Amino acid sequence: MATRVVSDEQAAMASARFIRMSPTKARRVIDLIRDRHVDDARRVLRFTQRGASAPILKVLNSAIANAEHNRGLAADELVVVRAWADEGPTLRRYRPRALGRATRIRKRTCHISVVVGRPDEAIEEARGGEQETKRRARTEPATASEPGTEVTEGTAAKKTTAKKTTAKKTTAKKTTAKKTTAKKTTRKKKSEGSED
Repeated sequence: MATRVVSDEQAAMASARFIRMSPTKARRVIDLIRDRHVDDARRVLRFTQRGASAPILKVLNSAIANAEHNRGLAADELVVVRAWADEGPTLRRYRPRALGRATRIRKRTCHISVVVGRPDEAIEEARGGEQETKRRARTEPATASEPGTEVTEGTAAKKTTAKKTTAKKTTAKKTTAKKTTAKKTTRKKKSEGSED
């Protein structure tokens, strides 16, 4: 995972450790606020109906307070630069089951960390420049690699995707063969005493 590099004087961090919650559940909420402005992130967390939103909102508010107090950054300029949830120690409990067995219950914990900071202007410009070159490379036709070869319309870089036509399959009805059932004949037992 590529992360944005932010200098220490432009960022502040806060973390909460040993939160009694599965890290996968916390990550679902953290993914909603990553790379957002702090006001937007607060709004999203207030209206997200997940149990993880309350502790993540606390950590976000703490990171904003750290940025204002320790770094002297204005709160209206801050962006959630990085946010992650690591796995903490797992508490193991046991639940009785049938026939005298016991199954293990894993009560997971997580460590939630949030980094807020001012977005670096140079990084934003570099990202914008990379995207422009990628767009230009897509739209420009490719030139021949050897100077002696010519580029024709058929070999241009602009590729048209051919639609694949799928042949319609006729659905054959499954005929069920009728099974002939053998008729059972009832035989009367000859009585043993009537033989003459």
